[in-house]
Amino acid sequence: MTVQEDALKTVRARIRTVPDFPKPGISYKDITPLIEDGPALHAATDALHRATEHLRYELILSAEARGFVFGTALAYRTRKGLILARKPNKLPRETISASYDLEYGTDTLEAHADSIQAGTRVLVSDDLLATGGTARAMCDLVENAGGMVAGVAFLIELGYLDGRSRLTPYDVTSLITYATPDD
Repeated sequence: MTVQEDALKTVRARIRTVPDFPKPGISYKDITPLIEDGPALHAATDALHRATEHLRYELILSAEARGFVFGTALAYRTRKGLILARKPNKLPRETISASYDLEYGTDTLEAHADSIQAGTRVLVSDDLLATGGTARAMCDLVENAGGMVAGVAFLIELGYLDGRSRLTPYDVTSLITYATPDD
């Protein structure tokens, strides 16, 4: 077993599936046991770094709140800066925004307008890829600011929701993929 395979085994073992949360029929992937386990969090961060080290980028963009956990850890590990993508009216300076569709409406993410300079290569990172709306909005933030999306990286991908298709043509990396809700 390679170092990466061993790390992924450790990571997957710390992700808990909670049936019928937050509503019936949803199989919620709870990452708090992973975050609470120092060695497992370290393994996840190192595995995410190894999976994305082929990408050339200067900054990382992550969405609140769980995305900040892995975005910050990866930024620390790679010595890159972290740009925060937040809900509206949470950032103190001038912002840029991108909206995305939800099952029940729309939502918006904002980043500081001066965080991404033209031509800057940015890695978009989040904890989970589901339908791809949040990740696509983060990619739009980067490109609307004049930056370039170097790649998109996730701890978990819910493959059965096909969010990856919304991220074409970007280089998408996921450490753990669940092919069905019952995985």
